[in-house]
Amino acid sequence: MDSTKEMISNERAKEKNVKLYPKYKMISWDMLFYYAIIFLFFTQIKGISAADVLLAESFYPLFKVILLFPATILIDKIGKRKSLIAGNIFISLSTFTYIMSTDFKMIMLGQFFFAVGFIIKGICETNMLYDSIEKSEKRGDIFTKIDGKASSLYYYIDGFSSIVSGFLFAINGYLPMIFCFITNIISVILSFKFEEIDNISDTKPKIKMRKEIKDLRISLKNIMKSSRLKNLLMFGAIFSGLLSVLTTLRSSILSDINIPAQYFGMIFAVFGIVSGVSAKNQYKIHKKYRNKTLTVLSIPVVISCIVLGLWCSFNSNYTLTIIIMMLAFFIQFISKGAFYTLIKQYLNNFTNTDLRAKISSLYNMLESLLRSIISFLASFLLRYTTTANAFVIVGCVSTVIIIILLDNMRKKVGLKPEEYDEKDIKILQLK
Repeated sequence: MDSTKEMISNERAKEKNVKLYPKYKMISWDMLFYYAIIFLFFTQIKGISAADVLLAESFYPLFKVILLFPATILIDKIGKRKSLIAGNIFISLSTFTYIMSTDFKMIMLGQFFFAVGFIIKGICETNMLYDSIEKSEKRGDIFTKIDGKASSLYYYIDGFSSIVSGFLFAINGYLPMIFCFITNIISVILSFKFEEIDNISDTKPKIKMRKEIKDLRISLKNIMKSSRLKNLLMFGAIFSGLLSVLTTLRSSILSDINIPAQYFGMIFAVFGIVSGVSAKNQYKIHKKYRNKTLTVLSIPVVISCIVLGLWCSFNSNYTLTIIIMMLAFFIQFISKGAFYTLIKQYLNNFTNTDLRAKISSLYNMLESLLRSIISFLASFLLRYTTTANAFVIVGCVSTVIIIILLDNMRKKVGLKPEEYDEKDIKILQLK
């Protein structure tokens, strides 16, 4: 009788989570009222140089790498719901720290809080949705559709907030950050509404930290035995790191050509909508291009970086420069919208519940490490050259690396289930 009640309760919790997830993600997936103006906020309001902004951002992913094991152990101990609440609280603290900051050290503290929050959210959010979807052959497709819809909603909201943040910044540089903080608090409130599917915090016996670290190490070792996953993890981490760094480089190059602050918001709002449409249609993109999807999403992005950087270096006609820049941004935002959802689907395919959190942990670690390296190099470049030249160098290096990765992935990723090595798939079913 108790078992039946528990099953019914668990089913209701799953339904509640699935319904709540799109509403949660459209507000909480990332920072609203933030990215369109954060570069201007740090450089104009707080007096930080563009190179130091990227330097601070290079430490953010390093913090995430350091915090990966503690965060994974925390999630295993207290459950995904409580961890998600904690993650959103830390992000609220980071925004508050940026608002109150008086020097570079406080910015770094904010980056630390930022890292704590997003390493936890990165592991918990999509896994909570995946755990709430009933097991079936279409589970991956259902996940992709729900997560894609939620992502597109976020991009639409982000587009609106970007427009507003640009005009708010023109009035007072602190206003967008205050609105960002308010949305962080809303995210905390929404995270309380999720249900813990497995009741981990109540039923899981206490295990010594040393044993948990050993178990995690064994799981990660099994993951790395899969040639399919190794390639996906490396490609996803590198490309995701590049997309993250481009966020700051785009703001820097707009600042270099003297685009007014209020137009920053409008520009990123339009491209936020582009990402939203792309995220909503990522399933169609996947169906159309199949095992060529990652190639179609990545190659145009790295080429756009090179073209944009070279064009801006020539100091050509201002109107044509704006047109070339907008075309490059358009390509980058289309790829960004579809990529973030599709890479999660590809990583989750053929895995079980126990392994998904570990895969997410490893992916976050690699993505953070590579993002840190790319950000540090971009920061170094900006100290000695222009943003345009930085775009060219980053684009050229990324092109070479991505072509090598794609060539290596041809016979290992994007195959039909029956075409994979049986051992490769069995590895992903291990606990």
